Amino acid sequence: MIGRLRGELLEKHPPQLVIDVAGVGYEVDASMNTFYQLPEVGRQVTLYTHMVVREDAQLLYGFYERTERSLFRTLIKVNGVGPKLALTILSGISVNEFVQSVQHQDTAALVRLPGVGKKTAERLIIEMKDKLQDFHFSDLDEFTLTDGLGPVVSAPSGDNRAEAESALVALGYKPVQATKSIAQAEKSNPGASSEELIRAALKSMVQG
Repeated sequence: MIGRLRGELLEKHPPQLVIDVAGVGYEVDASMNTFYQLPEVGRQVTLYTHMVVREDAQLLYGFYERTERSLFRTLIKVNGVGPKLALTILSGISVNEFVQSVQHQDTAALVRLPGVGKKTAERLIIEMKDKLQDFHFSDLDEFTLTDGLGPVVSAPSGDNRAEAESALVALGYKPVQATKSIAQAEKSNPGASSEELIRAALKSMVQG
């Protein structure tokens, strides 16, 4: 299993990126929490990874923080939650906010995420409440999404709006919803990078 990657960041097209490690380019799917912390293309980056091996593919999921990877691994153990949905959850809500939602049994906060209906939200709360006791909450206090996790770097080329819409669709949002939310984000943030548009769109959607 591959548990950690360190190398040159070659490409980043949310929610996917490519890291060059000793001449080998690793394709990695990452949450938007992680994307907000990535350096510029061409810089060195270290990610904690989780590898999923299927009959038709070997998939790598990358996380800037070890705590986020731990939550991802806990999420995929919940009945009905696969890696894609887990990544979507971690793109729309921070680790800290998710833990608080589970502790306070706040199903309303969870059902705003794509792919999470009322039954799934209730299942997450029931199955994860005890498991989250293993997390180090002193570390979680520093891990927030709403106020930003670091500098956002503009995409070097391409249509930022189209890239942002594609990212939301890849995360599980419906195309119509993605187009509408990115259009609103672009109106409020003219000239924004794709990552900035995604951040603004996700924030508006998860806050209702």
